[in-house]
Amino acid sequence: MRFSSLFTSQAAVSSTLIATTLFTSSASAQDRTTEQGEAQITDPNEECTAYSYAPVTAALAANEFPAIWTVADILSTDTNAQAKYQSIESQIPDIQPKGTQPASLTGDFSNYSYPSSDPDCWWTYDQCTTPKLAGLPPDLAAVPEPDTLGYGFDDGPNCSHNVFYDYLSQNNQKATMFYIGSNVMDWPLEAQRALADGHEICVHTWSHKYMTSLTNTQLFAEFYYAMQAIKLVVGVTPTCWRPPFGDVDDRVRAVGHALGLRTIIWQYDSNDWRAGTGNITDADVDQNYENLIARAQNGTFATGGTIMLTHELNNFTMSEAVKFYTQLKAAFKYLVPMGVATNQTQPYVETNYSLPSFEQYISGTTTVTGSAPNPTDGSSSSTGSSGTSGKTNTTGAADRTSFDDLGMLAAGAAFVGFAVKLLA
Repeated sequence: MRFSSLFTSQAAVSSTLIATTLFTSSASAQDRTTEQGEAQITDPNEECTAYSYAPVTAALAANEFPAIWTVADILSTDTNAQAKYQSIESQIPDIQPKGTQPASLTGDFSNYSYPSSDPDCWWTYDQCTTPKLAGLPPDLAAVPEPDTLGYGFDDGPNCSHNVFYDYLSQNNQKATMFYIGSNVMDWPLEAQRALADGHEICVHTWSHKYMTSLTNTQLFAEFYYAMQAIKLVVGVTPTCWRPPFGDVDDRVRAVGHALGLRTIIWQYDSNDWRAGTGNITDADVDQNYENLIARAQNGTFATGGTIMLTHELNNFTMSEAVKFYTQLKAAFKYLVPMGVATNQTQPYVETNYSLPSFEQYISGTTTVTGSAPNPTDGSSSSTGSSGTSGKTNTTGAADRTSFDDLGMLAAGAAFVGFAVKLLA
């Protein structure tokens, strides 16, 4: 099931006046064939109404991608994917998938026994970020620059993110957007907006499952088809990724590394994605933001920055980002995309698009002039664009959603790690 289909009409528990004032609006029918036109729609009902984008429609009709929101595997007809997998297969370590599918796909490792020595550097078990397999780089869990927050959002593109992206644009704020391949296929024009606005795009897998639970070919396919979807729609091939729920081990890292992807984790979790589930309240999420701000103010990050996990998953998560933005800006010297914080000035395989260096960014050059890659031509039904889009200072977003078939939220990643340790 796709996240975008889970929006409900239930009244969201108001976090602040922001949610009720910024994220409500209406709009008349508008252009839904280009990124520029789509970016001007601010009625969440219209934003989240499905539309057709010719390259995606054609690719799906030709069976060039797995079914959206299902666990990916290498298609029997995809000779390019098969050849690529064969070229990296020797680099995949002999580490078995964690748990038993289908329960493990959603983070249920309750019957899985794992050594307490954590031989696979399994983040879900022990928050390990320094691989034990030779040749793999450490995960990026914190940014190196002092008093700096690596700023980014998971689970996009959200169909109703225009008001949130408008807010970021109005503040000349760039971020790293971790995009799910299935969401990119569902909402291609929204995905194009990230590049048009100067954000960095990273991979967040094809279907957002626990990656350590997958077979080798499923692992590969979750990376590969998400990368292909972003290339098809946006015109770039990312070189970074973030594991859903942080679930990564050395086998998963090895496949991502073989595909040219840097692993990005986090130090702190806002838990915005869990609000309203289990015993996590809106106030808990507020407190997590406030705790990070207090740490920044008391000098915790004086010698090196940090990363906090936040999402563009729904109205609440985006509202929280807006609510705390000015406080984060005041507490940290700099809020920058992950690639900027680590001076990854070439964020994509394609060489005709660059990010500014850290020094350029903090000096005011938040985008680098150059030719942005073009997405696949949308032909007469939709053309798409990665150029500068005209934005209106209006608002809209969708109500809070649940994860439904990703039924792991009540337990949460911390509980999963705890449960696994009990079995060690």
